[in-house]
Amino acid sequence: MKKQAVLSLSGGMDSSTVLLRLLADGYEVTALSFDYGQKHKVELERAQALVDYLNNNGQNVKYGTIKLDGLAPMLNSALVEGGDEVPEGHYEQENMKETVVPNRNKIFSSIIQAVALSIANEKNTKVHIAMGIHAGDHAIYPDCRQEFRDADYAAFTEGNWDAERVSYVTPYLTGDKYDILVDGTTCCDRLGLQFDSVYKNTNTSYKPININGTWYSDYKSASSVERVEAFIALGKRDPVRYADESGEVSWETVTKHVGAVLAAGTGAHS
Repeated sequence: MKKQAVLSLSGGMDSSTVLLRLLADGYEVTALSFDYGQKHKVELERAQALVDYLNNNGQNVKYGTIKLDGLAPMLNSALVEGGDEVPEGHYEQENMKETVVPNRNKIFSSIIQAVALSIANEKNTKVHIAMGIHAGDHAIYPDCRQEFRDADYAAFTEGNWDAERVSYVTPYLTGDKYDILVDGTTCCDRLGLQFDSVYKNTNTSYKPININGTWYSDYKSASSVERVEAFIALGKRDPVRYADESGEVSWETVTKHVGAVLAAGTGAHS
């Protein structure tokens, strides 16, 4: 029997790369996405598109979406429908706390833990829960820190029989988005996948722009700045298309803006 893993797949770059890492390491993966009423719902479309691409290219990923969108009217966050405008800048800025969704990862982890433990008991095997949290998340998102993960796991083991069958895998906990892309490149090579075909099916933007039915990433929100910064450091052009209020923009325009943000003294590779 293959090793078993359950993954929280947001449709973003980080969790998508964790999916590649799990497949490269020989896991059978069950991937779950969450519709919690997020404004950037295009990430769910990208998650499905990525799974379809992988399954059409020799992989076998089980995938489902959990609908929690009824929560949105009750959550105070700029990321959900009805919330304030998503701020622009870099994650190191104080106003980025507006992008925190209260208790988001605890809500997700409770469901993922239940699924993982069910698989463990059904198949009488160990199961790993995989997450794409990384060092760039720690400053703004407390539920992406190791301290939260340890406390959450302790509560899980206290509240469930046989919970020791389930453990966590967080391969990028101490890395940043550049490290994630480096590993993604390695995994694509090992799996015989096209890097651009994988990463065009991801969304990192918290302020995606729809132009005539086509979704583009913005390049000014913190999530986008961090992604572009990683691609610049890697020396690759992002296969995702970008736009602003004027329409689609060139990669040169994107990198010029992000370069100015980094020159102001923020960012992991500034």
